[in-house]
Amino acid sequence: MRIRTGAAIALGSVLVLAGCSNGDDTEGDATAADTTSTADAPAADLGNFPALPTPPEGGDPVTCEYDAQGEPAAPAQPPAATDVPATGTTVLTLATDAGAIDATLDRAWAPCTVQSIVSLADQGFYDGTPCHRLTAASGLSVLQCGDPSGRGNGGPGYQFADEYPATAAESSEAVGYPRGTLAMANAGPGTNGSQFFLVYEDSVLPPAYTVFGTISETGLEVLDEIAAEGTDNRNGPGDGAPNRSVTIDSATTS
Repeated sequence: MRIRTGAAIALGSVLVLAGCSNGDDTEGDATAADTTSTADAPAADLGNFPALPTPPEGGDPVTCEYDAQGEPAAPAQPPAATDVPATGTTVLTLATDAGAIDATLDRAWAPCTVQSIVSLADQGFYDGTPCHRLTAASGLSVLQCGDPSGRGNGGPGYQFADEYPATAAESSEAVGYPRGTLAMANAGPGTNGSQFFLVYEDSVLPPAYTVFGTISETGLEVLDEIAAEGTDNRNGPGDGAPNRSVTIDSATTS
């Protein structure tokens, strides 16, 4: 999985996130010439874009489909797919070498996504996983994590369908993903896997990236510290590996 920067969404410098690529990414060593920090890029003015649609309220348990897709980047089994709760919240704690990042996962918004993330965390899938990408471009400010290989093209060996906001949006028009949003990376419809991104400044994207949680204030402080050191720009200005190396030592739920 990766953040693809070659496809803008008719919004100038606003770029599209993606994950679960076919493994054709190239990762070279950054040179001194391309390690300039661009973390001071302005946040998007969400007043110029529609808000995310109203999230679902949840209800009866649902059945999910986790379809086999390639080899897992680390040992993993798909989660239970029947009687999946569609109400309630779970706290995800990412203990990183930069500090702890807590997030509240909402099953009403994305029951199949939360089911998968909780299962992977409980299996230790994310333990020792680097956060391989930081974007600091105007309108797109995220840290992307979730591929144990660190290359940006790995996943859990299965994929599943998009949920909120894709299932609630009336069009593909770009919307605001506010600071503190936790969402899934993907490579197109129905390609969610293990990679996710954490929004540390207001950003703008099509409503194609499943939102499944919110990041705590203390977690955002950690993200701000990471972002302040910028990116190595290996994928273009404001897009590359974080200059401050970030590794998820463990991911736990409660």
